[in-house]
Amino acid sequence: MRKFLLFASDLAILYISLVLTLFLRYRENFSYQYELHLYPFAFIFVFWLLVFYIANLYEARLLRNNIFFYSTLSQAIAIAAVVSVLFFYIIPLYGITPKTNLLVFVLIFTGIEFLLRYLLNSLFEKGFKRSVLIVGANLQALELAKFIKENSHLGYELAYVIDLAPDTRDEIDNELEKFDIIRGIGNLGDAIKNKNIDTVVLSPEAYKTPEVIDVFYKFLGSKITFENLSFLYERLTGKIPLGAIDQVWFLENLSESNKKFFEITKRVIDIVSAFILAVPALILLPFIALVIKLTSPGSLIYRQKRVGRLGKTFNMIKFRSMRSDAEKETGAVWAIENDIRITKVGKFLRKTRLDELPQIWNILKGEMSLVGPRAERPEFNKQLRHVPFYEERYLVKPGLTGWAQINFRYGASLSDAEEKLKYDLYYIKNRSLILDLGIILKTIRIILQREGK
Repeated sequence: MRKFLLFASDLAILYISLVLTLFLRYRENFSYQYELHLYPFAFIFVFWLLVFYIANLYEARLLRNNIFFYSTLSQAIAIAAVVSVLFFYIIPLYGITPKTNLLVFVLIFTGIEFLLRYLLNSLFEKGFKRSVLIVGANLQALELAKFIKENSHLGYELAYVIDLAPDTRDEIDNELEKFDIIRGIGNLGDAIKNKNIDTVVLSPEAYKTPEVIDVFYKFLGSKITFENLSFLYERLTGKIPLGAIDQVWFLENLSESNKKFFEITKRVIDIVSAFILAVPALILLPFIALVIKLTSPGSLIYRQKRVGRLGKTFNMIKFRSMRSDAEKETGAVWAIENDIRITKVGKFLRKTRLDELPQIWNILKGEMSLVGPRAERPEFNKQLRHVPFYEERYLVKPGLTGWAQINFRYGASLSDAEEKLKYDLYYIKNRSLILDLGIILKTIRIILQREGK
């Protein structure tokens, strides 16, 4: 609902800005000028909204009145304005080349957009907040509690965390001190009334405590919303809480029977996209090959064993970005920030993800998809098998890009791999053509900003 409101308001501001621009410039023949400008501007408005989406201006977690948000908004408007200039002057299909009009339009839009975004961000952060009570003090519940406290603009305000087993805590005692804790269920009913609780979040252990269910049963007549911990955690964070799910969760949420049409369509899109990407790849190939050969000895293409769908291994190919003897003495190790094994050219290739262009061949062969979890090396896969449900990420093909890749830094440890697994499971559960499109658009931003690793 929040994303739709922001999208609708931006679309309205675009048209309002156009009307105001033409009214200020052409009062006497406004109707004629409006008809002349409407269709070409309506066309570029699509690109404006795409730029805003790619810039994450519809992501709830970024909707704050701070310098980062308004810097991002300014950059998005600047890019959209450049796209508009290129459209009107390089592809003059509509017989108009607006200079002053485009400048006035951008200025009016920027003023209205900044004002409305400030008001909406303030409204999201301070208004319509729901008071939240989390029942259960496991690690996932505390992680959600921390997320809610740090992201008050999402519309939730943490009241209490109920510790159902106060006498058995040891490893999370330090974490508990950060929140208002009610130990035991003796004062649970009073806490709900005193804090005007709107939302009760139930962890798995809450369902196994009959006394808790009895207390909440008495509040069925009130306007309290009862939420499952894993569902709310997933909705707010875009991740799946590993400690709050079990095998039943997988049976209920990861059935492949209802994904057959999606998988067929996805395969067709993969093939078409691979052929489209092959054109710029072939154009860039001689230049990339030349700089790699001139700057470091060794092969141009690097082949590496990776684990694919259902655990089947395949040879993934990339442009070489490390020294040819990078793992001669160490064996397989994770790449780290500022890894000295990466060449200067390799660093650029990684940041722009140009090193992954040869994987187009893996996509055509059906070993990879355009979107999916990262393909892991067999050596690392052996170390990661102890992570709960890690093998389930191989239910789908690995991808050139993916939900975890655009939301989390490059994995360089076991803990990083566990965190990325939460994103991978979210993608596997919710995968769709719309989600894939969103991931591809966000990947474009990463490439343009050279944020790859």
